[in-house]
Formats: sequence, structure tokens, C-alpha cells
Amino acid sequence: MENLDHWRKAGKIAAEIREYGKSLIVKNVSYVDIIEKVEKKILELGAKPAFPPQMALNEVAAHFTVGPNEDITLTDQLVSLDVGVHVNGAIGDTAITVDLSGKYLDLIKASEEALDNAINVLQQGDFKLGSIGKAIQEIITSYGFSPVKNLSGHGLDLFDIHTAPTIPNYDTGDKTEIKKDTIFAIEPFATNGVGLIHESGTAIISQLIQKKPVRSQITREILKEIEKYEGLPFATRDLAKKFPLFKVNFALRELKQVGALHEHPPLVEKNKGFVSQAEHTVYIDNKGTVEILTKL
Repeated sequence: MENLDHWRKAGKIAAEIREYGKSLIVKNVSYVDIIEKVEKKILELGAKPAFPPQMALNEVAAHFTVGPNEDITLTDQLVSLDVGVHVNGAIGDTAITVDLSGKYLDLIKASEEALDNAINVLQQGDFKLGSIGKAIQEIITSYGFSPVKNLSGHGLDLFDIHTAPTIPNYDTGDKTEIKKDTIFAIEPFATNGVGLIHESGTAIISQLIQKKPVRSQITREILKEIEKYEGLPFATRDLAKKFPLFKVNFALRELKQVGALHEHPPLVEKNKGFVSQAEHTVYIDNKGTVEILTKL
């Protein structure tokens, strides 16, 4: 693996950010305040966000953040903090869930222990995708919950947060093995719902997938800013800090129309079941040794 030091540094910083963010998640605090402190800390530690820090609440599993001029006061929600950082494109991706109500501690245990069980399978030398999914499913169902089947772990590459392989959260029976010298994220989601998610609501998170010509000077100006993310996701709120919101919305519409932009709407559990998440970034070296990059 080239630039392994960068990957290890990104993983270490992501782990520090995860724990720092967790410490900020308490009742009666502002969603935006937490996110902005997390973003500032990422920069202070010598990295950049690999995607906007996100806190998915209750039945929302992923891809949620607040829009420009919006905020939420945390009260008794189930909060899944998902953070990614990069060092020269090498990414550390990790997540943790906090229960502010005190009612869903078992749901959190289910996803966390499922993550540990999946890593244990790898450490025993079983790199089959189905085996990892089985290890996750067995723990989550033992708590009486369901794994979210249409969310998965994923490979990581330079400036790319979702690449092969896809790491299932249930027993697919897939005997394909993860190749050695691979970096990937294992990401169990547990729910007291049916175990499926769907897109719902307005997308606040987007990413540039292809550079295409645009007519408007406004869009060209904002596109220059978007290009600074180097193909990684960004939040509408980030652009609205530098440009008037009406210009941002205009540019995003045009970029979407020409096929340059991919939106990531919030992912919500189909039966409105609450969702917990746990995640580590893992490296398997050429000898088959398993290294958890986001573990402190």
C-alpha cells in the first residue's frame, strides 16, 4: 500500500475526532455547534474532512446534516456520528452512536459488538465477504434487532470513500475474499425496524462526479470552490458560508441538470425504526495481518 503513513495518520486523527465528537454530544446543545467544532478540530490535527461530519438522528441512518440557516437542539435523540478525514487523499472513516434518551443502549451494543465480531473473523484469517456479514448479523439478531441489509461497508481509495469491495451487514453466502493489501471500512447498522432504508428528504450533501461545461458565470464561480473538494462530498452549508444562498442553489441546480453532480439524500429506515451505527477503517497487509486504523 502506497503512502501507508498517510492512511495511518488519517485513521488516528479520525479516531481522535470520533471520541472528541462523542464528548460534545449532550442534551441541549446545538447540532451546528458540534459539527463546526468537529470540522475545526480536524483541521487543527492536520487533516481535512473526507466528507461533511454527519449526525444522523433516530430513524435516519446516514447522509444527514442540517442545511444553511438551519439548526437542531439535541434533546433525547439517538445520535450516530459519522466522521471521515483525509491526509493527502488517504481516508480514515469511523462512526459511533450516542443515546441521549437512555432507552436504546442495547441497540448501540448490537452495532458495536457486531463490529468487534466482524473484526475478530478477519483476525482469524477468514476474509470472505459472507463470513463478515454473517458475523455482523449473528450479533445484531442475538439482541433481537435487524441489520440494515441495504447499507454496507466499503473499500477506500485515495480521494474515494466508496469503492470495492462492498462489505455486507448480513450473511450473503458470498465466498469472495477481500484481497490482501486492501483498506476498507466495516460499518454495521442495527435497527429495531425492518432492516431496510430508503432515500427521503432534501439532499444537503453532494459531490462532483464529472466536470462538465456550464453556461452561468455564477455556476462557474461556485464550481471552482466545489473543485477544491477534489471529488469528495461537501455540504450545501459549506458553500453558503462563502456565497449567497440563492447563488449556491442556482449553481447546484445547474450542475445537477448537466449531470456533473451526485446528491446524497438522507437515508431513513423504512419502518421508521431507530438505527445505531459503528464503524472502523481496517487494513489487511500483504501477509494477511489485520490492522484497525481507527482504533485509539
